[in-house]
Amino acid sequence: MTDSIEIQPAKGPLDASIRPPGSKSITNRALVCAALAQGRSILSGVLESEDTRVMIEGLVKLGLAIEHDPGSRPVRISGCAGRPPATNDDLYVANSGTTIRFLTALVTLGQGTFRLDGTRRMRERPIQDLLDALGQLGADARSESGSGCPPVVVRAAGLPGGRATIAGDISSQFLSGLLMAAPCAAGPVELVVGGELVSKPYIEMTLAVMRAFGVSVEVDRLRRFAIAAPQQYTGRQYEIEPDASAASYFFAAAAVAGGRVTVEGLSGDSLQGDVAFCDCLKRMGCEVVYRPDSITVVGRPLRGNEAAMHAISATVPTLAAVALFADGPTTITHVGHIRHKETDRIAALAAELRKLGATIDEWKDGLKITPADLHGARIDTYNDHRMAMSLAVVGLALSGVVIHDPGCTKKTYPRFFEDLAALI
Repeated sequence: MTDSIEIQPAKGPLDASIRPPGSKSITNRALVCAALAQGRSILSGVLESEDTRVMIEGLVKLGLAIEHDPGSRPVRISGCAGRPPATNDDLYVANSGTTIRFLTALVTLGQGTFRLDGTRRMRERPIQDLLDALGQLGADARSESGSGCPPVVVRAAGLPGGRATIAGDISSQFLSGLLMAAPCAAGPVELVVGGELVSKPYIEMTLAVMRAFGVSVEVDRLRRFAIAAPQQYTGRQYEIEPDASAASYFFAAAAVAGGRVTVEGLSGDSLQGDVAFCDCLKRMGCEVVYRPDSITVVGRPLRGNEAAMHAISATVPTLAAVALFADGPTTITHVGHIRHKETDRIAALAAELRKLGATIDEWKDGLKITPADLHGARIDTYNDHRMAMSLAVVGLALSGVVIHDPGCTKKTYPRFFEDLAALI
């Protein structure tokens, strides 16, 4: 892909349907559960992206037998019954937060020494809360540099179990990784969330995928989790629904360019909390139509709104893009944890939205976007797929929007720009 791409504005109101690729979040959870299962699993609808590729490659290095056909997308996994076969290995995770957090917990179930590392940005992303919780459960997992960030070194001898407190205010992926590994511990596990749990829908998604593979968890208000162990995941056929975070860009396209866009394969009952992004658009004036196997957004005049987005924080950049075209300011709050993503998304959004002419007030856990004299701009993306995709949507309604490093979308959606162009 080229170093930059200029987005072509829509020629009129949109009238399009699209089915985004499979959910990254569900894909990587299903891969872990299938890998830990007894027996064979077939996963369909698997997302083809960098994040899922490094997960599959990591599992293969851990000794899992995986057959993967990128063309038709099924993945066949012969599970390890809770005991990763490899005894020592170095695992490279690029900048995939789900991969390093899930695999750090998973490798504690095995035997041997494992080192997990990634890109320079990955080495800046916190993981100490997960390591502390694993230590409380009897594992030896440490930050190699002592910085609380990767590289991580795990000296594995099985996961004994016990009780652990896990911080909930940095990333729900810490808790998800612990939950998926816990059934394969030597004894029962109790996990208690300390502080505010961000992105609660992602924990509900984790529990749903675990149930699908035959494991039950006793849950008390998403604050305490009791896992009987050892339990056994069971291999199965499992279909992965389209990615709701990716769908947000197409819903946003209808909001900013007008007309209607239907996303197929999703419904209001999706496992993914990010379908609630549509509720944000509805409060801003859009019409939303839910059907059993699709969601349609119809663009209407937009009004500014206030949104506490801790539960659907992956869609913060998308709502920020929509906010540029609203009548009045939009305030986004309770998302301080997105400063620890692929980039500091609050600071990055503030910088790029100002380039487009908006007035931005930024604070620790959010920002206020006030539309002003909008104009095109060259947008830096910070090697962050969500910055690239969300701000590309702006170009459907504003000429002269150029996205630098469009190839960064390979992390979760390699064909994004082709699919966006197909809308118009």
